[in-house]
Amino acid sequence: MSYTPVSAVVITFNEERNIARCIESLLPVSDEIVIVDSLSTDKTKEICLQYPVRFIEHPFEGYIEQKNWAMEQAKHDYILSLDADEALDEDLQKQILSIKRNIQYDAYRMNRLTNYCGRWIYHGGWYPDRKIRLWNKKKGKWGGINPHDKVMLSDNSKVKQLKGNILHYSYYTIDEHYRQIERFTKIKADAMFEKGIRVRFFRKYAAAFVKFLRNYLFRWGFLDGKEGLIIAYLSAGATFKKYHLLNKKWKTSRLLK
Repeated sequence: MSYTPVSAVVITFNEERNIARCIESLLPVSDEIVIVDSLSTDKTKEICLQYPVRFIEHPFEGYIEQKNWAMEQAKHDYILSLDADEALDEDLQKQILSIKRNIQYDAYRMNRLTNYCGRWIYHGGWYPDRKIRLWNKKKGKWGGINPHDKVMLSDNSKVKQLKGNILHYSYYTIDEHYRQIERFTKIKADAMFEKGIRVRFFRKYAAAFVKFLRNYLFRWGFLDGKEGLIIAYLSAGATFKKYHLLNKKWKTSRLLK
């Protein structure tokens, strides 16, 4: 029976609150753990060096760019990627250990379960939130539009769904969610502008309204209580702000011509 080694890869920046939990969940299933840090100013490095990891400092180039650079630092072909605020649950750990003894697929997809302000969120489009997080780096790399990166596989790649969950400890407070929206909507608008994407003025209103209805009603976000309402409201607001910033950038570019 063959055995396939796996490199776990994590990018970090000021993740002292989360990184230990992430690393400890990877230790049982990984043959190496590579941490690529964007010059953190908190205790992230100190915490990481308490574990058997390869800690590399590299200036941040964008989420997609940073993750692809980090992937290339790994020794093994199969990459297991987590964000610093994520961890593998026990069922997923068992699944990964099992398939390592006889890997038959190019990539493996996993469910992600998010904890929002202390509550696990099962509705509103937030679960199962399937993502490819274990794959052969010869068959795929990170792509998408920053900051919403995703693994892009080559044609005819074979993919299998695994049991268990990636546990995502997203926001500890609503204020953190607000701050993330401010940062991510600007990054997304900039990336869309660079790709030449345009949207009609009224779309920001329609898209935000549809986003709220879909997540809160049609995807049963109301079953997650007040947190479900807050998530639906803020997600709709983020959609509005993203398109508003994009329209503003196009208007500014026209004035500068």
